[in-house]
Amino acid sequence: MPLSVDERWNLIEKISKQTVEFGARKHTLKDAIAELTVKPLTGIPVAIAVIYGFWAFFVEFAGTLFTDGFMVRLFDEHWLPWLQSVFPGGLGNPFYALMVDAGHLEGGVLVASDNCFEAFGMLTSGLFIVFGVVLWAILAFYLVFAILEDIGYLPRLAVLVDTVLHKIGLHGYAIVPTFLSLGCNVPGVTATRPLETRKQRFMMMTLLAIFVPCGAQIGIMQDLVPELMGWIFLTLAIGYLGFGFILNKIVPGKSPEIIMDVPPYQMPTLKNIMSKLWIRTSGFLLVAVPFVLLGCLIVGLMYLTGAMDWLAAVFGPLLMGWFGVPSETVAPLIAGFLRKDLAVGMLGGLMEQGIMTTFQVFTSVILLCIYFPCLATFALMIKEENWKELLGSLASLIAMVFVYGGLIHLVGIMLGVA
Repeated sequence: MPLSVDERWNLIEKISKQTVEFGARKHTLKDAIAELTVKPLTGIPVAIAVIYGFWAFFVEFAGTLFTDGFMVRLFDEHWLPWLQSVFPGGLGNPFYALMVDAGHLEGGVLVASDNCFEAFGMLTSGLFIVFGVVLWAILAFYLVFAILEDIGYLPRLAVLVDTVLHKIGLHGYAIVPTFLSLGCNVPGVTATRPLETRKQRFMMMTLLAIFVPCGAQIGIMQDLVPELMGWIFLTLAIGYLGFGFILNKIVPGKSPEIIMDVPPYQMPTLKNIMSKLWIRTSGFLLVAVPFVLLGCLIVGLMYLTGAMDWLAAVFGPLLMGWFGVPSETVAPLIAGFLRKDLAVGMLGGLMEQGIMTTFQVFTSVILLCIYFPCLATFALMIKEENWKELLGSLASLIAMVFVYGGLIHLVGIMLGVA
């Protein structure tokens, strides 16, 4: 029979009285650092410094060094021109369009793409998104995450943010699935299992599905619109806390205090870090590569058959009227159900062609984050939630995309940029 929260605390107290010995103990430097990182006065500046260092490494390693330094040149200057020259069919051929380059119209004439974001073939955009951008973002994220995990900093961060997260019905441990979802939402959803009540698990999965972009998506966004990243994360953070506060008020259930182990700080081991990096990165690639290639194929077929133009005509008035984005955003929204990184890559193609303004790109990126989880995350939510909770999550998604998307458009109108 499961114990109540009060019974757990009573049991902990009894066990601690029988096992813990109290006596004089000399404080070490490691103990002093451990205390400084959980006290708000000193812990918050440390947390800001850690997150800033995390982000700086992510941008320089994934974006500047590998993606911009090597992969863009490799794919756009060598791989794409070579495929365009040797692949049979040429522009206008359906199979060529699906595999290599759909081209785009300039003055009524179909012309070849000069970068992989515009080409949108399985062998060009599909491979570039995974191996040119996303792989390095995932490597950078999981490397730093594994180091912080091994050192023992994450439990202290959980203690530090416990008071803030209690305001929205969660406790400090919720920072762990949130951080993990910044790499991939699938392990993030799995990491909600230690949360103690169904209310907390439901809230956490819903917030992750709506407001936490995965590392793959972040990597593409950083490559396309680096100047907007601060505004994007601020908008998502406001939604995360604001909608969490609302969910806490309307979802029945309890939000008990945090019960978690805070281990001592220790030196990370190379074997542990490399093992975690390999498991998480290989697991990501096994999911990402098939879905990105499948997404390119499905979207390409929908363009060739005219289905995409029909959907754009049907939903275009809603997208433009309520959200302020062009009808071409339909295609990324469809692709986003398979892979969010693929969808953001499609937005990059629209931006390259001058179809979208900067604010429309910003709005579209937020919509892609909040409108629906990717297929892999949705499948896991089906497994983790009962049917009532799943319907509740979907209802929350629908309400949030219309309310939040409409508010962003309204702000854009007020500022004169929409």
